[in-house]
Amino acid sequence: MTLAIQQALTFACEQLTDSDTPALDAEYILLFCLKASRNILFTDPEQRLTLEQERHFKGLLERRGQGEPVAYLLGTQGFWDLNLLVAPHTLIPRGDTESLIDWVLAQDLQPQHILDLGTGTGALALALASEFPAAHVIGVDRITEAVKLATDNKQRNHISNAHFLQSDWFAALGNQKFDLIVSNPPYIDEDDVHLQQGDVRFEPSSALVAQQDGFADLFHIGELARDYLTPGGCLLMEHGWQQASRVQQHLRQLGFTGVASGVDLGNRERFTFGFFEPTS
Repeated sequence: MTLAIQQALTFACEQLTDSDTPALDAEYILLFCLKASRNILFTDPEQRLTLEQERHFKGLLERRGQGEPVAYLLGTQGFWDLNLLVAPHTLIPRGDTESLIDWVLAQDLQPQHILDLGTGTGALALALASEFPAAHVIGVDRITEAVKLATDNKQRNHISNAHFLQSDWFAALGNQKFDLIVSNPPYIDEDDVHLQQGDVRFEPSSALVAQQDGFADLFHIGELARDYLTPGGCLLMEHGWQQASRVQQHLRQLGFTGVASGVDLGNRERFTFGFFEPTS
């Protein structure tokens, strides 16, 4: 006899001893296998899984028990008000990155041309495109599969004012100018012990690790962004919680004004912004 829904949840929690959120993981995985909404957990907890559903459920639990992220198991992840496809060649969008969207919406900004560098799933580009429907949004990534995934997410979320293309940072953008440039670039030092812990073990190192103690891409973007911003345009970059002061210092040295940092959901300084006005 197969497990009932409530039994399956109990069984899963007993298996996921290394997870920080075993009950939540169990619910997501079970509902995915059942192809059902969360209501079924309350309305029919004694419903039994089919043999195929139970095998699928236990197989995913085993993978989760080995540390594989739930988002990769299910193939989707929520971000802002979007439902995004995810894959192992891109980072999993995280709630802390939504703080960048919150900051933009809290400013007196009405960007008409927006660029997202290293777009991955397209999370930042699509969220901004949904909030600024009159804007033209471009997301770039050097990984071909990421560009395809972001395009699929554009179609999945019915967003028409975003476009994705393959580019190594600014390389394919010609002489285009943007009112707002955002990025969640690699910013982790290659020797950081956290790379061997948790979900990031399964995420692509190329999207996580940067040279110069994690600052190489942040500094590179800051330097080149000056040539791609409209007068008074804004650069906004996510970074590690201990990197704010050095990123601020670098942007000021490059001539950015109004440089400051904002906090994530844990009240840690996790992104820095600045505005650039050409001198000539």
